[in-house]
Amino acid sequence: MKMHLLAGLGAAALMAAPASAQTLNVVTAGDQNMVDYVKDYLGPMFEKQHPGVKVVSVGTGPGDAGSQKIFEKLDAQKKAGAAAWDFDVVVIHQKMAGDMAKDGMLVRYRGDIPTGKLVTRDSAVNSLGANVDGYVMPMFHSQTALAYNADMVKDVPSSYPELVEWTKKHPKQFGYNGIKGGMSGVAFVTGWVSAFGGDSAKLEKGPYDPAVKNSWDKPLADLKAFNQNVVITPGNAGTLDMLNRGEIAIGPVWVDMFYTWQADGKLPPNMKLKLMSPGMPGQPMYYAIPAKAANAKLAEQFIALATSPQVQADGIVKKFNWYPGIDAQNLEGKLDKAAWEKLFTDIKPADLSEKGRPFPIAPYFNDILESYEKKVAN
Repeated sequence: MKMHLLAGLGAAALMAAPASAQTLNVVTAGDQNMVDYVKDYLGPMFEKQHPGVKVVSVGTGPGDAGSQKIFEKLDAQKKAGAAAWDFDVVVIHQKMAGDMAKDGMLVRYRGDIPTGKLVTRDSAVNSLGANVDGYVMPMFHSQTALAYNADMVKDVPSSYPELVEWTKKHPKQFGYNGIKGGMSGVAFVTGWVSAFGGDSAKLEKGPYDPAVKNSWDKPLADLKAFNQNVVITPGNAGTLDMLNRGEIAIGPVWVDMFYTWQADGKLPPNMKLKLMSPGMPGQPMYYAIPAKAANAKLAEQFIALATSPQVQADGIVKKFNWYPGIDAQNLEGKLDKAAWEKLFTDIKPADLSEKGRPFPIAPYFNDILESYEKKVAN
């Protein structure tokens, strides 16, 4: 039964550890770079601190589908009555974290590790409307923000209303990728509805009321009018491409993608970032421990290392340009001046705390996308 469950989830890798070693199995939903991060960086560091322990890292693929595979595997072991489940640490997306906490598939551990108190963002408590308080530690946060060409834009909008006025003065100089070309466009649209819809707290925390979407008619009509003055780009990368070529002057982007492109020389140094009021969405990935993890205490120690200020500084910020999972204030002094200034010059830690918003809870999220299709994109 166990071998059957392992099929498709890196069985060979999991079985490769020496029989005499204590093995910590870490499974990651995400791109290969996240699997490699555990295999090549975190794992060796943890093994050095814990002689006799072998960290095995496997991946289930990017997006919510990767987290769904982890859920299905643990759910099968739960229903089979397995005394110990195969994974000790899981790295999962927001939606599945909520489902797994609700279904009793995770350990409530954050209060038991020293880095638990370093977390301040709401995403450690509320995951798309689900209570995950204590069950997760954010590994990192991806954040959307406006990227702009500082040579072309001197009056950078500070809010959604200011952006509307700016696009009237500068038609076709703002671009975003709608809702089908990548999540930066989705983030802009959900941020628009939160800014103009009247009750952003309810969108983020619930409770869900299907009648709320009826109040979005004017904001969405305004968004349709707004779109007449802007450019719809072909995707997340397309927005950055058009900024790079000077075809647009402002666009919403993922911050980590922005800095990676800039480090690779694909964006000029005169490109800057700004986080508008009342906020733009971002999303974390979570570390969690399955309810029947064979090595739960070892898993806590692994996550404590992974969320320590120095590892967050060296691994999350410097390697990936992601924002840390813990409060960024804890990284001051852990990063060299150049790295700190690169990530926090345009968007300060206080900006992240104030304006780094979560996506709406799942039913509102779905309603916004459906309403956009019906009332804006047609």
